[in-house]
Amino acid sequence: MFKILVVDDNQSIRKLMTTYLIRDGYKVFAASDGLEALDLLDKEHIDLMIADIMMPNMDGYTLTNEVRTSKYNFPILMITAKESFEDKKKAFMAGTDDYMVKPIDFDEMILRVSALLRRAKISNEHKIVVGEVTLDYETATVTTKTETFLLPKKEFYLLFKLLSYSKKIFTRQDLMDEIWGFDNETDERTVDVHIKRLREKFDGLEEFKIITVRGLGYKVERFI
Repeated sequence: MFKILVVDDNQSIRKLMTTYLIRDGYKVFAASDGLEALDLLDKEHIDLMIADIMMPNMDGYTLTNEVRTSKYNFPILMITAKESFEDKKKAFMAGTDDYMVKPIDFDEMILRVSALLRRAKISNEHKIVVGEVTLDYETATVTTKTETFLLPKKEFYLLFKLLSYSKKIFTRQDLMDEIWGFDNETDERTVDVHIKRLREKFDGLEEFKIITVRGLGYKVERFI
């Protein structure tokens, strides 16, 4: 389970963020300012931080800079009322990975969190090994004990995504947004076509199965 640190001096916003994140399967820690956040980082492993900019004691810019100076490399999503280009530039220069302007859409926040974690996981783990099956992100190949498959990029990304978060249910729209992009106008049934192709190749494996969750979407069950 991924651990998310939410840092915001507004208690109502902290609670809303926490509610959405927990509902999506994350474990959440909360802090009211940068100093409290740094104290939590000394005690807990954190996979991603969401931070406001305007906070007492230590603002989001300073917190982000402190985090990067301390060699924490987890993704940071900055959420703030500041929307000028200079504010965004300052945030990215401090070391943030993404930026949202209040009032935020919490469903969009969840999508951005998921995308940031996916990119972080892929950059840190370019291979997934399940029993005798290896997914190599650099070459977009899947190697089993009998052969190696060179997959089209979208097929590979789809399988890599599902295997990265086994047992997590993804809607078609989740997968479209993350693999085809937020602004892509391709029909989400495209996901079904890619899933069918993956099943044709890998349904005989003992290591995992792609499961259809009726009315919701897809997940992978790993058996090793």
